[in-house]
Amino acid sequence: MRAMVYRGPYKVRVEEKDMPRIEHPNDAIVKVTRAAICGSDLHIYHGMMPDTRVGSTFGHEFVGVVHEVGPSVRNLRPGDRVMVPFNIYCGSCYFCARGLYSNCHNVNPNATAVGGIYGYSHTCGGYDGGQAEYVRVPFADVGPAPIPDWMDEEDAVLLTDALATGYFGAQLGDIAEGDTVVVFGAGPVGLFAAKSSWLMGAGRVIVVDHLEYRLEKARTFAHAETYNFAEHDDIVVDLKKATDHLGADVVIDAVGAEADGNLTQHITAAKLKLQGGSPVALNWAIDSVRKGGTVSVVGAYGPMFSAVKFGDAVNKGLTLRMNQCPVKRQWPRLFEHIRNGYLKPSDIVTHRIPLEHIAEGYHLFSSKLDGCIKTLIVPNNH
Repeated sequence: MRAMVYRGPYKVRVEEKDMPRIEHPNDAIVKVTRAAICGSDLHIYHGMMPDTRVGSTFGHEFVGVVHEVGPSVRNLRPGDRVMVPFNIYCGSCYFCARGLYSNCHNVNPNATAVGGIYGYSHTCGGYDGGQAEYVRVPFADVGPAPIPDWMDEEDAVLLTDALATGYFGAQLGDIAEGDTVVVFGAGPVGLFAAKSSWLMGAGRVIVVDHLEYRLEKARTFAHAETYNFAEHDDIVVDLKKATDHLGADVVIDAVGAEADGNLTQHITAAKLKLQGGSPVALNWAIDSVRKGGTVSVVGAYGPMFSAVKFGDAVNKGLTLRMNQCPVKRQWPRLFEHIRNGYLKPSDIVTHRIPLEHIAEGYHLFSSKLDGCIKTLIVPNNH
């Protein structure tokens, strides 16, 4: 089969690779029909995720058609259209039993924190991802679900991570009716978090970013007020002024997508951009939320070398909530919102790229060229 292969930081290409095979009775092999490049893929693309091995295939957002199933799979059969959550999980351990699918204890030998994730380095279990023609899906009776007949596969692929994570970010914020919500980051997750905040009763939603085309999307897609932090001397002061000098009720840190900068800048946090390995956005969140407020963190954080304002969070009496999204837990509500017309996830898709051109797709997305917000990958087999 053809698959995207990692060859080192900023180097990806499409190569011939062995077809995945059934390795366990509960595996399925899925023929991928749509995949996506996620903001958090940029962390591994830029070489900032430990133990990302040459030869691995990325991609944790994908949907497809079941090609083959192992002998113990009961819920799926060849030919089924399926959506696959980015979490790989067993469904029966202590954490899965409590709905913490992203913290499964049985799928990642390095699982001090996170469970398994498709295509996200050996730190997350070493599973190959879906930016390929075929992918092995473990625990096939647990994670994947049939795509409803009425749902478009381009909406379904966004439910496998970006939409579910944005919705989860709003959920963690514990939004009360009429609350003012500030979202840092206007990538796909931030856009979905802002849109979801309205569904949870927010009275006002503000999105902060530094890219004007993404802020425009936040205004049109998420109906949010917007601030370009590059145009403000002190974004925290200006957010305070905009909220009766109290601060927002809820702040969502959705800054997974800005994973740029070199190691020195990450250690010193000298590059004051929103980025995955520096706590600038997290500190802005702590500073701009009101006393007694809630900070929700769903941005993908890599190793952090510089200080988080934890003392300020303590003294302000903040609630901090965070996790990788347990995707499948969000689906029942999201299915209803999509079916009722409140959400059209694929509205944020700006680019569709053949698998063969995935290197250009990564460059486009990484460098924020051509107004790129969300890129879908279309395998050659489709």
